[in-house]
Amino acid sequence: MNPDRLKALLQQVSAGAVSADAALEQLRGLPFDDLGFAKVDHHRALRTGFPEVIFGQGKTPEQIIEIARSLHEGGHNVLITRLAAEAAAQVRGAFPEVVYSPSARVATLMHTPPPIVGRGEILVIAAGTSDLPVAEEAALTAELAGNRVARLHDVGISGIHRLFAHHAQLREAAVLVVVAGMEGALPSVVAGLVSRPVIAVPTSIGYGASFGGLAALLAMLNSCAAGVLVVNIDNGFGAGIAASLINRA
Repeated sequence: MNPDRLKALLQQVSAGAVSADAALEQLRGLPFDDLGFAKVDHHRALRTGFPEVIFGQGKTPEQIIEIARSLHEGGHNVLITRLAAEAAAQVRGAFPEVVYSPSARVATLMHTPPPIVGRGEILVIAAGTSDLPVAEEAALTAELAGNRVARLHDVGISGIHRLFAHHAQLREAAVLVVVAGMEGALPSVVAGLVSRPVIAVPTSIGYGASFGGLAALLAMLNSCAAGVLVVNIDNGFGAGIAASLINRA
């Protein structure tokens, strides 16, 4: 149950087109649908503006399918993150309309095209090609949340002239999501060039001393550029949601 659907139902009750009992039956799924192995939160879109998201890692394909069915039948667009290709094939067997991004390991099942609610454009920047899976997770999340999203890839500081070639695009963005592994320096550079919020996403990409992204995480937390916001390692989804919330303000 999303805000638009709930408002339409209440208007139908007010106009006498739907009885109170019929409306009550439709509302029985609020605030959650108990599947036994999961309690699907149908109230989240009303509280936060974005429906519950399925974290695919650790769930069986059957569990993912049942949760997705509950959300979709409840009128929500479905986003599944960290979905392995084998599980995605089974999910697509249950829902042929599912769109799957193998690189981002993200699947979407659309109920209604999301309206654009963001006031500006979110720019998702990937330092290197190896960072693209996390960057694309952030971009797809922001798009499903109702934002215009642009992408800028392979502009890390080892060839910083590649970044400077897009200076105008950096300045025009309302919010910037900067994804980087290795030493994680790119968000500091970007934040020093713009007057917009910068959300830094450390990735687990790097050699042994990167400690699976910990080096990049600490570098971003210690950024000398003021106002850099940092999410957890490889958390493209969290960055996409944070960028969307900022872009709605």
